[in-house]
Amino acid sequence: MRWALARVALAVTSMVALAFLIPLGFAIDHIAAQRAFADAQARIAAIEPLLAVTMDRTQLQGALETMSGAQDIALRLPGGVVLGTSHASPAQLSEVSAQGRAGTLAVPGGSVLVQPEVVNGGQLTLIEVFIDAGRIHNGVVRGWLILSAVAVVLVAGSTLVADRLATRVVGAARHLADASRKLGDGDTTVRVTADGPNELREAGDAFNTMADRVVHLLAAERELVADLSHRLRTPLTALRLNAQALGNVPNAASTREAVAKLEQEVDQIIRAARGGTATSGSCDVTTVVAERMEFWSALAEDQERPWHVVGASGPVHVPVAGPELAAALDAVLGNVFRHTPEGTAFQVTVHQGNGSVAILVDDAGPGLDDAARKVRRGEGSGRVGSTGLGLDIVRKLAERTGGSLNIDRSPLGGAQVHFSFLTPSTKTAVSPMGAQVARARRYARRGRA
Repeated sequence: MRWALARVALAVTSMVALAFLIPLGFAIDHIAAQRAFADAQARIAAIEPLLAVTMDRTQLQGALETMSGAQDIALRLPGGVVLGTSHASPAQLSEVSAQGRAGTLAVPGGSVLVQPEVVNGGQLTLIEVFIDAGRIHNGVVRGWLILSAVAVVLVAGSTLVADRLATRVVGAARHLADASRKLGDGDTTVRVTADGPNELREAGDAFNTMADRVVHLLAAERELVADLSHRLRTPLTALRLNAQALGNVPNAASTREAVAKLEQEVDQIIRAARGGTATSGSCDVTTVVAERMEFWSALAEDQERPWHVVGASGPVHVPVAGPELAAALDAVLGNVFRHTPEGTAFQVTVHQGNGSVAILVDDAGPGLDDAARKVRRGEGSGRVGSTGLGLDIVRKLAERTGGSLNIDRSPLGGAQVHFSFLTPSTKTAVSPMGAQVARARRYARRGRA
């Protein structure tokens, strides 16, 4: 915007300068010509008294030689005698004589001012003064150069002043833009100092008010989440006591483990809501998959679901905290158990390659219609018990490391959910995700075989 304002000032000042300086240049040219003709008329006026005193050729010739610029003055006496150098042709002089009044004749190299004078009882004498073309335009070039220099100084000065004035406006606008960018990146402490024109000062005040409002809303939201999560402690306590009272009946251990896991998740939600920060760190995918499959295997056996884990034999590290990866895997596996009939087989595949790690969860269920809509927050699957948040949580976790979430048709016949994570050393140079998924699928088929 600063350069735009400077260009506007440059264009406006240039037009104003041209509007004034071009007429002044032509005026200088006209004044120079008038000055040259006025000098010629002064010479004629100096000769006229001499003709009134004498017509003697010798005296007239001597008088002409003593005058300045005698080479440009000529006298045509009665009888055709010419004193000095005549620049006009006889035809031109005859025309002036016939008219009986002074005239300006165009001749090669300039102009001639001719003044008829009647002497000695009616005899006509012509006084010629040659005006060189260089004298007519004397000083014009210098005048144009001076005017051009003045124009350049005026235009440059006005542009510089406009740029200085625009700096204040642009600086305030840039400061406001930087603050808006920082607020968009999550820095809720940023504020702006109201400066510049009234409109920008009002915008700065509005930005500060908005930032304060955002801080209050975020704080209120965190408090609300923490309070709601804390309210879950009462039914969780009752559920834990009931689970402990089960003793050693079948599935009692898995029920107690599930209750303990739920309490841990609630505690983590409360801490995250109070602190406003996300969990960071890294974990071993193999270990997390093994732990979660140990938990889900009990339910899979109860529902007679065949299941397999492929490719999780060695350590595979990703830049995601273990509890977050476990929650993401639980969200995907929970969808399999909730939305496919009992007895439906499923499979978890872990694939590592080209600086990325992919986890594929396949099932043999009916699959998903409009898979693209399912990964949008709140869309859900349209079935009872679906909040539409599980897949969105998985997608955000994957995208936080530069990975992605995709839903496709599974080789088992149902749905395939594959989410990937990029390792920190290769976030900037990774093979296409499509090739990675294809390799993971081939790996999964070999595992089943």
